[in-house]
This record gives sequence, structure tokens and C-alpha cells, in this order.
Amino acid sequence: MSRRGISLLVATGLLALPLVGAPQAAAADTLVSVGKATATSSVEGAGFEAGLAVDANTATRWASAEGVDPQWVRIDLGSSHTISRVKLDWEAAYARTYKIQTSPDGSTWTDVYSTSAGDGATDDLAVAGTGRYVRMYGTSRGTPYGYSLWEFGVYGSPAGGADTVAPSAPGGLRTTASSSTSVSLAWNAATDNVAVTGYDVYRGGALVGSTTGTSHTDTGLTASTPYGYTVKARDAAGNRSAASSTLTVTTPATGAGPAVPFGSHLRPYVSGMLKPSGGQAAVDQKVVDYYRSWKSAFVRQNCGNGWYQVISPDADHPYVAEAQGYGMVIAATMAGADPDAKKIFDGLVKWKIDHPSAVNPNLLAAEQDVNCRSVNGGDGATDGDMDVAYGLLLADRQWGSAGTYNYKDLAIKHIAAIKKDEVNPTTHLLKLGDWSSSGDQYFYITRTSDWMVDHFRAFRAATGDAAWDTIRTAHQTQIASLQSMYAPNTGLLPDFVVNTDTSPKPAPGQVLEDPNDGAYWWNACRTPWRIADDAVTSGDAKSLAAARKLNNWIKTKTGGDPNRIAMGYRLDGTQISAGSEAAFFAPFAVAAMTDAGSQAWLDALWNKMLATPVDTGSYFSASIQLQVMITASGNHWVP
Repeated sequence: MSRRGISLLVATGLLALPLVGAPQAAAADTLVSVGKATATSSVEGAGFEAGLAVDANTATRWASAEGVDPQWVRIDLGSSHTISRVKLDWEAAYARTYKIQTSPDGSTWTDVYSTSAGDGATDDLAVAGTGRYVRMYGTSRGTPYGYSLWEFGVYGSPAGGADTVAPSAPGGLRTTASSSTSVSLAWNAATDNVAVTGYDVYRGGALVGSTTGTSHTDTGLTASTPYGYTVKARDAAGNRSAASSTLTVTTPATGAGPAVPFGSHLRPYVSGMLKPSGGQAAVDQKVVDYYRSWKSAFVRQNCGNGWYQVISPDADHPYVAEAQGYGMVIAATMAGADPDAKKIFDGLVKWKIDHPSAVNPNLLAAEQDVNCRSVNGGDGATDGDMDVAYGLLLADRQWGSAGTYNYKDLAIKHIAAIKKDEVNPTTHLLKLGDWSSSGDQYFYITRTSDWMVDHFRAFRAATGDAAWDTIRTAHQTQIASLQSMYAPNTGLLPDFVVNTDTSPKPAPGQVLEDPNDGAYWWNACRTPWRIADDAVTSGDAKSLAAARKLNNWIKTKTGGDPNRIAMGYRLDGTQISAGSEAAFFAPFAVAAMTDAGSQAWLDALWNKMLATPVDTGSYFSASIQLQVMITASGNHWVP
């Protein structure tokens, strides 16, 4: 029972049972929710899915979208149950007003508990109800954030209690990947006289996870250590199988990785996202083939000193921070497909360390000449720095940080430097670079292609700094506002936004680079990819809405023919330039992934990319297409 006490249950006037004698009754209750199928109104982001509230792991949690009421999370018990007790273990983001409801069919709901005085912590509720489905329905948050549960426990017994037959033991337990800190397992499905509803994974006899599928990744392990695993199957009645045969896995030494090899698909996207048609292995191979061509064209060691560089023949200088950032993200992601990925990544890290920004040495100088010397002031560019920090976080997850370079430490310092010198402290929007300061004409200008929402989520997770939630929200708010006010029919974003301190609007003309600075041009062409990268990995409602708006417009505009995607548009959809360029057509493929009705359109875009070879004169288009292909194939993941 929570610290609300008995009086609150009486005051609700609903079906919560009196708690006199409840401790004795609770001892007979059976936990029936572990590992059961779940659904939810929303998810804050990757790593906060609804199933984490029923995995018997108090270190993982479900979290809803922030700042939105109402929200709910639902458990499917698999069959009708008599419900006697519900236990809610709240994270800091709790419900002030909520109901516990049951349903026979997932659509008609009956309240079995209600309160308007929630105070978080743990709510251990005696209830009386019957149903296959049980949900927490929150209507008023107790914090500015969302709703979040470490665990959602439902206790009771199957109605009728007839099923007493346990499932068969899972067979074929095996490891699919391992790193110094994690082991990924898979097994063959068990059988049952009714149906298997889930599996419990044990390490050394202790429950470490539950899932409704036939795979699980165990994390937080120690390098060079043997671990013994078994798996048991469960059915809807709560019957458990005998344990599988024990599998012993020894984690590799620190840095041996990679933890998430390309093609392993250990970090699946949210439900409902599309992928190109065809076998997964074949789709993955197309990405590897394109990567090899990209690597041959642009990855260099032109200056010795242990450096690797991504050359930029179509930029103002031979080497630019944007290209190095792309290279770091790509190299860390392609680990497992390229045996040289870590060597290349470390060479890029050394380049970053040896070419510090003149403004903040924890950032990367934006431009280098043919002799690999920083030029043009030696200051930093936000787009490159965002990807450098993100790449370092990927590397820490792939290989650990105990090798030549402490990737995590470098990432944390880089993220702090971005916050200090590349985020406007008033608007919480990204500046153009660390060179812009209060009082100059660029201080309240921002570039939409820098708005990498999934990066903000990764920075928040890595640092624990809630400021990154504020920064992410500020950018998502601007995306929605710009689409609504300036591109209601297209969803297109401009290259640059001005007046961010008063009334943000598209640039009225040339403010930095081009007379088309206020149009969807050579910077903003990346925004469908950047927005949809977050949509497919987090399921965030704002990112999904923005991506789908872009997708619906371009699909209609071109009649489903990617060859008709122009090189640039006014925000009203008027074409700027004819021709076809990967930087403009490829990003729309990620937006297409968010729409269930766009499979044919996604396939057409994918085939267009396959028919477009690497342009060796354009690191920009080739690097964008490669990263789009990585996402489209299901291989993009957020550290």
C-alpha cells in the first residue's frame, strides 16, 4: 500500500477493496503480468518501450511522451483473469490522477480503481475485477514530464483456472553477439497446449529479463567473464516450462566488440516502421556494397600522423568538420561489416583531437587545407560537432572506452562544449557554430539541418543532463511551428531560420550562404532524414507527424516517381532547380518509412538509390545517401 493510506481508497468510492487483512491476502496473489504483451498511447523514445514495465527488471521502465495528457499503458494477460491486486512502481514522472481499468476485449473498460491525489513512489492496490486486459489510464501528470513506470504488476489467476499444462522447454539456446559488457541470446520457440505468451531469461539462476519474443540482450556485464544462461517459457495461465539447457558465454576482453555489429539488428525500430521489400540479408548487402564504394572514394590518410580523414572535394576546403562527423558515425555503425572500422574511427578521433576549435578546444575546427592545417579562423561548426559527439557515443557502445581513446570521456566533453558554445542560452536552439556570440548578427539564426533530434536524446542519456530535453523540445516546437505557419501544404523547412529570439521565420534572403537561404535548399534537404531518424527509433509523436507531413507531400507532388524529385523547393512547393541529386531524393526514403501506406513509394526510392552510384566528386550527396541507406535497412541505432 502506498503512503496515501486507507482513507484514499475509501474516498474514491470505486472498486478498490478494503485493505483490512490485505497483507495476508496478498501473500496468495500470483503475479501474472511478467513478460505479457503490452501496448501504450506513446513512448518517450527508444529504450522506454511499454514491455519494459513488465520485464521484472526494476532498472528498466516505460515512459510516455512528455507534457501530454492523457496517456495509458495496457497489459494483455492472454486470457480472462480474476484480478486481485495491482502494483505500480513509479519513476519520478508519476500520475497525479489516474485509473486502473480492466477490459474483456481491449475496447470496453471498467474502472477498478481511481485517484486524483497520486504522489508517486509505489502504489500497491487491492482491487476486484475480471478481464483479459488491464491498463493504467493517466489523465493528469504529477510532474511537467510524462508518465513512467519501473514496473506494472498485475496479480490474480486465470478465470476458470483450467490450464495446468506447462510449455515445453525452449531449445537451441545460442548467442548471436557479445561485447565486453553485453551478451545477445536467441532460442527456438517453445510449444504449449494453448499458447506460449513469453520467456524468462536467467543468468546464474537469477531472472535478468523477460520477453515475448525469442531473443534477449543482457547488459551491464564484466569483460572476460563467463556467464551461464537458461530460458524458461510461460503460458497465459502462469505455467512455466523446465529450463533450457545451460549456455555458457564468456564476454570478450574490453574493447573487443563490436557490441552492435552491422546487420545484427539488435536495436529494432518502433512498431509499424517500413523497410525496403526483399530479404533482410540482401538489403543489408546493398548497404555494405555502397559503403565500400564510399570508403574507397572519400576515406583518406593523406597527411600521415596516424590521421584518417574524409575528403570533401565539393566543399570550400579539402577537409571539413561535417565530413569528419559523417565519417565517425558511419565507421562506428559499419563495425562488423568492415574489419577496419575501429582503426578508421580511431584515426578520425586523432584528427579531431589534433584539430581543436580555436574557440573551444573540446570542439573540432571546421576547415582544413590540403596540408591538413586548420584555416579560416579555426573555429567550430555545429553540424560537424553534433555528429562527432554522436559518433563517439556510438564508439563507446561498440568497443568500450578502455582502449587507446576514452570515447565516453571525449564524448561527454564534446557534448558539454556544444551546450556551452553552440546552443543559444536564451532560445535553446543551436547556433551556427561556436564563433557566434551575443550581439553579433548571427546569434539568433539557426540552421534546420543541424536539428538532429535523436542526437539530443543520446546526449541526454549519456550525460543525464535534463537541459537536453529542453533543447530537444525547443527544436521540435520550431519544426511544428515552421511547418504550420510557413509550409502548411508541404511541411518543408528552410535552410536557415532568423529572429529566433522574437518571431522565428525563414530567412528573408541570403543571411549566410545563398539567396535561397530561406528555401528548402542544400542544407534543409537533409531534414526529412534527420527528423525521420528520430521518428523510426523513438516513435515520438511530434517527429512522426513532421516526417509524415513531408512524406505525404512529396509522394503526391511527384506522383510516386522519385525521378521527379527536384533539386530544391520554395516552402510552398514551387520547384527551384531541375535535375536529380541524391542529397535531395534520398532523405525522403526515411520519411517514407513512417507511413504504413508508403511501401511502394519506399521501394521506388530504395531502387532509385541502388541505381545511383557513388558520386566521387560529392562527399555530401554520397554520405547522405549512405546514411539514409543505413537507416532504411534497419541498421541505424541510438546509443
